[in-house]
Amino acid sequence: MNWLTNYVRPKIRALVRKSDIPNHLWGRCPACEQMIFHRELEKHLYVCHHCDHHLRLDAKKRLEYLFDDGDFQTIELPPVTTDPLKFRDHKAYDSRLKEAQMRTKADEAIIVAHGKMGGMACVIGAFDFGFLGGSMGVAVGEAIVSAARLAVLQQASLIVIPASGGARMQEGILSLMQMPRTTIAIGGVKEAGLPYVVVLTNPTTGGVTASFAMLGDIAIAEPGAVIGFAGNRVIQETIREKLPEGFQRAEYLLDHGMVDMVVHRRDLRDTLVRVFALLRDPGPTADIVKLPQPELDIPPVGSDVKGKPDQA
Repeated sequence: MNWLTNYVRPKIRALVRKSDIPNHLWGRCPACEQMIFHRELEKHLYVCHHCDHHLRLDAKKRLEYLFDDGDFQTIELPPVTTDPLKFRDHKAYDSRLKEAQMRTKADEAIIVAHGKMGGMACVIGAFDFGFLGGSMGVAVGEAIVSAARLAVLQQASLIVIPASGGARMQEGILSLMQMPRTTIAIGGVKEAGLPYVVVLTNPTTGGVTASFAMLGDIAIAEPGAVIGFAGNRVIQETIREKLPEGFQRAEYLLDHGMVDMVVHRRDLRDTLVRVFALLRDPGPTADIVKLPQPELDIPPVGSDVKGKPDQA
């Protein structure tokens, strides 16, 4: 019996059982729940071709898509104290950081890179929501400040692409201090007369929204992105009123003047290049040609149409 159970039966099952399909070959759209082959996802820039839902995109893929020929260089961020408060809830904050670093292969929730976009110098700070929800701590604040300084040094345009739940609670007041720090850093870019554009993705909330994310010369949002400070439930319980449909979505904010454009991901790069071309060189795109002015035969004052003096 043991020989049949332990040897013969597994051999027969191995012959007739269908091979398991690896999970990494397929993805599921969170909106329409359709299964999408991974190559189709990459082809459509991680946008569902069934319902047009924009799935989350990690920072490196965004940079590869935006820079010319996917060519860019990342900068080394200044070292910071990783666990200033020795915070611990169900797990030590230091352990959470190490797990996030191993999972995302990144040091922090933001990557800062520089290169060319449409042939123009550009610095981009892209968030990765997979790293502790893209939360903003001291390291992220240092990254935004470094990106702003680099843009001024290179006389380059600055783009920040937030995907964040807000300030990082494990760093307490130190995370909230990054709001004024990043605001001042962005002010330096504007004083230098350089374009600053924010691409708001899903989600952009909390202290990130209350600081650098809403200071762009042009605010561009991806379709369906949640953009706001507090969550819907908190707002609804505070004001004790039902919120309108689509509240805090990109399209709602566009209708109410909070963002300038809602741009599909496939059109984002071309839109940014066009915006920077206008902001960096607002002059005419072609030579101004002076047209010859026709000579007008204007009769002198006090004469009739035939040129004769008027009779009193």
